[in-house]
Amino acid sequence: MKKLLKVTAMTGLLTLVKMGMGFVIAKVVAVYTGPTGMAMLGQVQSVVNSFNGIINSPVSNGVVRYTAEYSERGYDSCSSWWKASLHWVLLLACILIPVGLFFAPELSDWIFRDPDYNWIIYIVLASLPFTAIGTLITSIINGQQLYKQYVALGMISAVLSGLLMIILIIYYNLRGALMAAALQSALIGGILLVLSLKQPWLRFKYWYGRANKEAYKEIGGYILMASATALALPISLVLLRNILISKVGWELAGQWQAVWKISEVYLGVCTMALSAYYLPRLSTISGLEATRREIKNTAKIILPLVSLMAICVYFLRDVAISILFTEEFRQARNLFAIQLVGDVIKIASWLYAFPMLARNATKWFISTELFFSATFVILSYFFINQFGVQGANVGYLVNYILYLIFVVFNLKRFSN
Repeated sequence: MKKLLKVTAMTGLLTLVKMGMGFVIAKVVAVYTGPTGMAMLGQVQSVVNSFNGIINSPVSNGVVRYTAEYSERGYDSCSSWWKASLHWVLLLACILIPVGLFFAPELSDWIFRDPDYNWIIYIVLASLPFTAIGTLITSIINGQQLYKQYVALGMISAVLSGLLMIILIIYYNLRGALMAAALQSALIGGILLVLSLKQPWLRFKYWYGRANKEAYKEIGGYILMASATALALPISLVLLRNILISKVGWELAGQWQAVWKISEVYLGVCTMALSAYYLPRLSTISGLEATRREIKNTAKIILPLVSLMAICVYFLRDVAISILFTEEFRQARNLFAIQLVGDVIKIASWLYAFPMLARNATKWFISTELFFSATFVILSYFFINQFGVQGANVGYLVNYILYLIFVVFNLKRFSN
């Protein structure tokens, strides 16, 4: 319990820095591009999340898990998993980049309704190797549970990349905002690489050569799970924004995106704590009862925290809009209540879903990601027809209630 509190406090500090930079960037975007620019920025971020999620899939949760399991035996014991993850990244890059380049105009037309924005796709694809490097570094540090180093490197990279993004937005307006969103993950990866060059685990001998078959297979399972997440949620968000744009217009879609952005940022405190402490912890325990105890102990900290933050965001929403955005976003104040309740339910459901990652329950994880991403779009479409832009928040809440019920009742099946 004390360790969770410590990790939550440390990652909370990192999240505050990221939150601060995120809010500054959001303010600059709001001032220079308005609600329409905010909606377009959301579309870019979905594209980035999809491509990044796929290229990061070998170097994220799987590396965290196996580094956590084997790091006490020394770097040699972890090396096979690191090699396997790097080889998978190279293979995915050789497939993803050429395919993405070929279909860039079609992707641009679908996402932005304008094929001339294909240059964004090109930037994202060129950034993928640096994005994967950054994720690999943070996963290794996380897996070793070096929380101070994890937080320090995260702060430095967040501040430096954020400043570069702000410069792009100020000088190039909407074009700069879109470019900044496409480049951010790569900037962080490059900064992390420079800061980590002297780390003992980055020696050539731990990365060169073949890995064993088990490592390739196990990391492959995590690739399938992470790719499902990388494709399902961002694509569902693109589809949802397209529905909003067609039903209520770019302006209201931008209002909804502003509220979604605030949720993403403040929930980062909880999601980062779960990734930094909860996933490695689940990877080291086994059995249903031990898993339930860990969920209960974590919930005692996380759920009150996220509930308190949601309440604070709701009562300070007018202040948040004034500080973070402009008067053009004032209508967004009416979209917070249902969204924030959905945020609390979302975190509660993740407490029960994380054992799927810790146990490498590939079929369960992929099935739930695809199914509930689809129901999110379907429910939102139905409720948007009934309630307008507010229907997107209703669909979000209802979908996570259903997801929470599902993972609670099926915990036994994927936690052993």
